[in-house]
Amino acid sequence: MALLVSGVAYEHREIILRDKPALMLAASPKGTVPVLLLADGRVIDESIDIMGWALACGDPEGWMDRADLHRVAAFDGAFKHHLDRYKYRTRHGVDPLVHRAAAMEMLVELDADLAGQDYLGGTMRGFTDIAIFPFVRQFAGVDPDWFEANAPDRVRAWLAALTGSALFDRAMARHQRWVPLSA
Repeated sequence: MALLVSGVAYEHREIILRDKPALMLAASPKGTVPVLLLADGRVIDESIDIMGWALACGDPEGWMDRADLHRVAAFDGAFKHHLDRYKYRTRHGVDPLVHRAAAMEMLVELDADLAGQDYLGGTMRGFTDIAIFPFVRQFAGVDPDWFEANAPDRVRAWLAALTGSALFDRAMARHQRWVPLSA
């Protein structure tokens, strides 16, 4: 979404994670997505860093003016930890409800910060909203009925506004699988 809003030109290459192309692994051996390969050969392979790079190229909506890096780190750290243990309960061998409750505590704090405003930075979406809502979206997707019945009202409205945006629709457009040309 940051790449799109920044207006920077880029080529999207859709891959299948269970069939990672050698060119992708050569660029980023850790094999995770996203990966941004810059024209000068530099590689950025963390979402937050890609957002920062894109917005340094252009930030027409002033997202960086509404960046709370402490909150982003909390959601990328503690919230993601609990999300993974809630979402992938068998992989971690833990009680998922304990982790759901811990993540929900963070959503209650988020709800309080949304009081009187649509987004975390006020009336317009910003860096923090875009950086953390994918985690909340994943959390909501584990058990949508439970989330709808139990998540704080403002968090649900905030998530609906972000996932209902034209920018989200553009970002989530389906792409053909990229297949490297043979050498």
